[in-house]
Amino acid sequence: MDTFAHTHVRFRHTLVAAICASLLVPALALAAEPDLAAIQRAVAGQHDASVKRLQDWIALPSIAAEDLNSREGAEYMARLAREAGFQKVEILDTDGKPGVFATLDAGAAKTVGLYFMYDVKQFDPKEWSSPPLESKIIDKPGLGKVLVGRGAVNQKGPQTAFLSALHAIRDAKQPMPVNLVLVAEGEEEIGSPHIGQLVHRPEVEAALRDTVGVFMPAASQDTEGKVGISLGAKGVVELELVASGEKWGRGPKKDIHSSLKAMVDSPAWRLVKALDTLVSEDGNTITIDGYPKAPPISAEEKAMIAASTQLRSEAKAKEQFGVAHWIDDLSWQQANERLISQPTVNIQGLVGGYTGPGGKTILPHRALAKIDLRLVPGMKKDDAVAALKAHLAKRGYGDIEVNVSGGYDPTSTALDAPLIQAQRTVLERRGLKPYLSPRNAGSYPGFVFTNPPLSLASGHFGLGHGSGAHAPDEYLLIESSNPAVQGYDGAVMSFVEYLYELGR
Repeated sequence: MDTFAHTHVRFRHTLVAAICASLLVPALALAAEPDLAAIQRAVAGQHDASVKRLQDWIALPSIAAEDLNSREGAEYMARLAREAGFQKVEILDTDGKPGVFATLDAGAAKTVGLYFMYDVKQFDPKEWSSPPLESKIIDKPGLGKVLVGRGAVNQKGPQTAFLSALHAIRDAKQPMPVNLVLVAEGEEEIGSPHIGQLVHRPEVEAALRDTVGVFMPAASQDTEGKVGISLGAKGVVELELVASGEKWGRGPKKDIHSSLKAMVDSPAWRLVKALDTLVSEDGNTITIDGYPKAPPISAEEKAMIAASTQLRSEAKAKEQFGVAHWIDDLSWQQANERLISQPTVNIQGLVGGYTGPGGKTILPHRALAKIDLRLVPGMKKDDAVAALKAHLAKRGYGDIEVNVSGGYDPTSTALDAPLIQAQRTVLERRGLKPYLSPRNAGSYPGFVFTNPPLSLASGHFGLGHGSGAHAPDEYLLIESSNPAVQGYDGAVMSFVEYLYELGR
């Protein structure tokens, strides 16, 4: 399945059969069939330049949470779009970080939307075995040569692979099969608080309205080469809960000696006690009063999950995540049903007082918890936040600040949407049997496309493999030692094939 000639021949046979069977398309249409061999040669010829493009982009980290390089990141994203053939490219300001809006008019009958992000997560170089901005290529046993760097798989690697597909089509002098509309933001990693200001600008919304849907490039294969098709994603809310002596009116208004705890209240303990009311004793069930209810998982969703768990390895998943047990020692299928169907309240981090080496006997005046809430379809971000605030007030913790920094609603797309069916066609033509997932357990702001007024299909697509998003030693596979798993050039060709399928 990794051999181009095999793919090319099957692509030709499928296309010819479809045309002949319909008798509605003139024989001259055969002349429009792309020369995939020429594009493949262009992909191979530009390999070094494509990898260098990714390395250069990784060297410029745009980190919204640290207010780092956002303007520079938008300008770089705009440059990449122009170099890939987008004729109209604009940097659009928002109340937060700037976005990029670009269009490529190929004179094609169909138009496809693209969602990109140019920001990346924070990183601590001390935690990495290879410097996170140097994009070194190293050998990874069992996989091949990988590029290690912040943004390698989330999302600069898949996005540059898509841009490389555009370069290759142009360099091979083949017709671009679709027009493109690109929206890129620089705040995805802080919950996309201003994505609506980008997408719902009149000119952007008008361009997107004519698309068959919007997709985000991805490296979707696991280490064995298996690949899924996702029909949505959970929503997310990012927030901080802050307890302080100033707001509480009890406890100190500045850090004081810990011996005084015998007669002074502790904001840190107040935060801990408030957090304890949000979940059950084991931390796994939400107990927020009036919290939006998750709808029950459907029979169709259960069937999708059952089929996918049969294809994926539980042992490899546990190894990848570094866990020995699932919640409640659930079976592999039950754990995945819970993953797909359940909302979560997660503590990302707890900060308060002294955290350096040794001890420092203080009673801190302030403590903070960084929280994310994951939401399933049927739940709304605003309802979840309102319930959290009301719960804290009802339980006597109304002084605890709830500072929401970003977030959005869940998103869903129908299986029969042409955007999704084209993915299935491309994968099956390559001999892959994709599994279906009702939604990603993670989040992306697809709601802005799937909700009214646009009501478009939205999803992810792309072959190739990477891992370590948001973690140290994030990587993208460049040269695969396993024929079942695509390296960088194979990922590029998957985007080429997807664009031509969407253009039919």
